[in-house]
Amino acid sequence: MTDWIKEILSYAPISWREVLDILLVAVLFYRLILLVRGTRAVSVLHGIIVVVVAYYLSGEFGLFTLHWLLTNFLSSFFLVMVILFQADIRKALSQVGLRWFGGANTAARDADRAHELAEALGALAKRRMGALVVLERGMPLGDIMARGVELSTRLSADALLTIFHRETPLHDGALVARGDQVAAVACILPLATYQSLPASFGTRHRAAVGVTEESDALALVVSEERGEIRAAQGGKLSEPLDQDALVKLLLAKWVERQ
Repeated sequence: MTDWIKEILSYAPISWREVLDILLVAVLFYRLILLVRGTRAVSVLHGIIVVVVAYYLSGEFGLFTLHWLLTNFLSSFFLVMVILFQADIRKALSQVGLRWFGGANTAARDADRAHELAEALGALAKRRMGALVVLERGMPLGDIMARGVELSTRLSADALLTIFHRETPLHDGALVARGDQVAAVACILPLATYQSLPASFGTRHRAAVGVTEESDALALVVSEERGEIRAAQGGKLSEPLDQDALVKLLLAKWVERQ
């Protein structure tokens, strides 16, 4: 058996460089699949596959005009990919940079802060006061903070109850927290598509999902209609969270460094 394998390899000699090259490409494609899995990019990839198949068939069946159009389209393939996946590419590069060089994650280490934040959101829910709190994690949210009003104060129950009071000018929009500090309020967030959530969810929930589609942030949203708290992460919205579940989530995703 060993001689048989050696004979085959003698016809196609493979050095350690080729093996390393194949492994690196395999890992790259694997990470790419993990990145786009469950996102809107999957439907775009399906569309690209359809275009490639149409290009091949048009050439085989002599559909010259269609083949010419698709040839010109695919000649700018990489430019089209960058335009279509600019948000996903930015997110991937940010994650790579954070993994290799570390991030500016200054999230609180003290578990008491997680309990305090959970209690504050619970108080807002009981009073039916809508709120949206975005907790910065590894990826900086400076571009989102720039769309709001800069504010420097500790992230506390009193601060949340004051900021999201209905008569406060800054209650509309999102609060962005960096570590245990309020960094900006009244921030405008990107909205998720209507296909991502049922029609029963409003702008506040769509904004919570939208910001987590483009970053690794943890978004907490309080519904004034339902009086419930939900969390968004990775572009997905959770079921309603009680106090204990919210504290566990904060300890796992906010307080503890990932």
